[in-house]
Amino acid sequence: MKKIQLVLLLVMCYFVVMAQNSQVFVASHRGDWRNYADNSIEGIESCIKMGVDIIEIDLALTKDSVLVLMHDRTVDRTTNGKGLVSDFTLEEIKQLRLKNGLGRVTDFTIPTLVEVMTAVKDKIIVNLDKSDKYFDAVYTILERTGTMGQAIIKSNKPYQELRAKYGDNLDKMIFMPVLTLKPETTIDSISAVLDKKYPYYEICFQEENRELWQQIKAKLSGTSVIWINSLWDSLCGGYSDDKALKDADGTWGYLINDLGAGILQTDRPAMMLDYLQQKKLHD
Repeated sequence: MKKIQLVLLLVMCYFVVMAQNSQVFVASHRGDWRNYADNSIEGIESCIKMGVDIIEIDLALTKDSVLVLMHDRTVDRTTNGKGLVSDFTLEEIKQLRLKNGLGRVTDFTIPTLVEVMTAVKDKIIVNLDKSDKYFDAVYTILERTGTMGQAIIKSNKPYQELRAKYGDNLDKMIFMPVLTLKPETTIDSISAVLDKKYPYYEICFQEENRELWQQIKAKLSGTSVIWINSLWDSLCGGYSDDKALKDADGTWGYLINDLGAGILQTDRPAMMLDYLQQKKLHD
């Protein structure tokens, strides 16, 4: 227990301290899906080789209660199969083949969470999307694979609600609240969450409120790292990856310099790494 807590503390402190030293971390959405396949081990290994800091993956549960990587409720979009993930056994789902970013069938198969965490051990931080739905199973796998300090558990549900449901095991994991800013959001309405000073905050916003952002930055400065998704316009106020193709300073640079992002989640990890390294914002 004490060893796990020490590892978590070291990981969290590293990201906060490095962010204070103007380092920006790259989180790759569903691995390197443009070159491999959505949520594939091969795509994850590509991210590790290129120097990505964090990979985001999605979890789903098979008919026989095995956690696998899959974003959708069905396998239709990303594989050569059809149907709900929950209607397949592990043996059946392993017969499917993943599609690449162009929708072409590959030789890649759907990995289990155990396979992924074994492959990434001591190599990269993993952001486990939808993990709050399968907390007990996720906890068991992280403990078994010795990767507790490498996994970020995120949720838009209040921490206390999750803790009441799952107990103090939640304290042994890195927790990141997800905040979605709306036109009616005020600093007072989110202060209860911001005042907790979690190590990371994922903040999504369709429209930018500059005054609110300055208040958020002031509250979290020196204690927490802001995570912004530059995947598409509605998550980042229009400062998206696609717009960065023409104006990286006006998009990624703006999210970093004006809104205080210390972690950017992207669908273009190689391009973002190159940009940050040119700006001396990523070692």
